[in-house]
Amino acid sequence: MLQDDSRKVREGDTFIALKGYLEDGHKYIEDAIKRGAKMIIAERGKYTVPTMIVDNTNAYLDKYFKINNIDIKIIGVTGTNGKTTTCYLLYQLLNALGCKAAYIGTLGYIVDDITRCLNNTTPGKLEIYNLLLESYNHNCEYVVMEVSSQALDQNRVDYLEFDYALFTNLTRDHLDYHKTVEKYVEAKQKLFYLLKDDGVSLINNDDPYASAFKIKNYKTYGFSNSDYMIDQDDYINGNKYVIPLLGHFNKYNFLAAISVLYEIGYQYADIYPLVSKLKEPSGRMEIINHQNNKIIIDYAHTPDAMVNIINASRKLTSGKIITIIGCGGNRDHGKRPMMGMIATDNSDYVIFTSDNPRFEDPLAILDDMTKGLDKKNYEIESNRENAIKKGIQLLTNDDILLVLGKGHEKYQIIGDTKIPFDDKKIVLDNI
Repeated sequence: MLQDDSRKVREGDTFIALKGYLEDGHKYIEDAIKRGAKMIIAERGKYTVPTMIVDNTNAYLDKYFKINNIDIKIIGVTGTNGKTTTCYLLYQLLNALGCKAAYIGTLGYIVDDITRCLNNTTPGKLEIYNLLLESYNHNCEYVVMEVSSQALDQNRVDYLEFDYALFTNLTRDHLDYHKTVEKYVEAKQKLFYLLKDDGVSLINNDDPYASAFKIKNYKTYGFSNSDYMIDQDDYINGNKYVIPLLGHFNKYNFLAAISVLYEIGYQYADIYPLVSKLKEPSGRMEIINHQNNKIIIDYAHTPDAMVNIINASRKLTSGKIITIIGCGGNRDHGKRPMMGMIATDNSDYVIFTSDNPRFEDPLAILDDMTKGLDKKNYEIESNRENAIKKGIQLLTNDDILLVLGKGHEKYQIIGDTKIPFDDKKIVLDNI
């Protein structure tokens, strides 16, 4: 088997030394040989096993993929928010329709009864290829795939041809990496240039950036002036649906998924009976009832996602909204004060806490979030477990506690180490 991670090498494998965004695989060739690699593909060097020297290992790999193309249809979804929910809905509906599909994204890799964690929302190019091959071997007709801006910028999916490409929305995120919104847009646009000549792209026409993604073979979806339209009563192109997900933002996610199915060729009569069986992805608007209160766990970690989740929660209660939120370390510093202001302006009470501090001081991150806030309806508790316990204790009558930022994640990243931590488990252990 071909491998680009020396830790995965087994006896008889071939190791290819790729130059990535942070690492150069040439540093790990000797480790790969020690682990049993019988052949090396590299750009330089002499080694104790047969070696193929090529000008560019990434280009070689792309050519290899093109020659060894896997006959499987790929649906790629990009956008700031909504990728996971849209993909997971599509994954469920396709399988329920008898069209076997696999999922690749934030939740991991899912096919049949297999679920595996992935290190990135969109893995490296060789890992993607191997997952596509595994999906093909599981007799999948489709793979539904979240495509991140970093993956697009780092050319991880350049060798793929997408049958369907979908744009959900674009708001501020990942500016620690892209530096400007313009560069962020440019990265996401790349997906739509990878669309097959006979493929279809689906664009959220209500998003301010919609026109930037109307690149090739596009149709639109939204609440108005679109090919696929939903109204406030959940009619889609004249047919009534009962959407099993809460929040206005989830209407977009649901509509996006249905639009793809319509483009594939399914009709309302095929889809409607299956909708009531849909499940929300783990850690997305996940509700836990506690006495006569609700605790909602959600992955919201951008300003726009926070506004959406708080507004959706307001419609579920006559009581208080208590929000627990933090910001990741070594990430976009500019959004921290925005997150702090949104939390305090829209919640009755806020507990600011730690969320994957990485190599930063958690208190410095919290200082960035709270500096200059006009409202004083908050406290700081850097220990996330204690913050969750405090939030639960503050619930009284028909209140909602929002535990935001980590969703499905089962770890805290401190330094470069993932420490086991699960918001949902902490909640369940303390109610």
